[in-house]
Amino acid sequence: MTRPVVHKSEPVTLVGAGVFNADDLTLALKHAPSLVAADGGGNALVGHVQAPLAVIGDLDSLTNKARAAFSKVLHHVGEQDTTDFEKCLTRIAAPVILAVGFTGGRLDHTLSALNTMARHRDRPVILIGPDDISFLVPHSKITLDLPVATRLSLMPLADARVDTKGLRWEIRDTALHPVRAASISNETTAPQVDIHAMGPLLITLPQAALAAAITAVRAG
Repeated sequence: MTRPVVHKSEPVTLVGAGVFNADDLTLALKHAPSLVAADGGGNALVGHVQAPLAVIGDLDSLTNKARAAFSKVLHHVGEQDTTDFEKCLTRIAAPVILAVGFTGGRLDHTLSALNTMARHRDRPVILIGPDDISFLVPHSKITLDLPVATRLSLMPLADARVDTKGLRWEIRDTALHPVRAASISNETTAPQVDIHAMGPLLITLPQAALAAAITAVRAG
């Protein structure tokens, strides 16, 4: 069993090497003040007002400047059969991980992050992008408190049987699959939405719903 490098009772912000802006990081740190970097994500933190508690990965993307700045918190994981994102998820113990810098830039990196989340559904992760947030339904069900008419999309990452309550286009005990049915650009019709999913189901919401998502994921 992999031992945690970072163990926190509150949410943790994880920074990747992808594209993100300062506002995304500021938003994440507002809700999850403990900071960790995934390999090259540490490059963007050099000179940042807050240093990371740990930099985790195979460290092949870390600049010499970042190596020097964070030399005391580097955690080299040399295995090559996992991504740096996966290395971090399996070494951070926290109620929620807010991941910044994993959805911008190269599409293959974004797809890899989703693949990792689907295979590690026990790890509560919320991806933060410039406009949206995405996360998996934890433990087969989730209840979200959202304003009516909030945009909400559901994308299965593998076979998933889904049932919803509180959406404009309800899904009633229906089998969804990545290359068959999904529910994109749905919207809420009630202040509380219930989603049941047997299988990895990705929820995407506007970034403004981050606080509600954190509450729901932690409750799940």
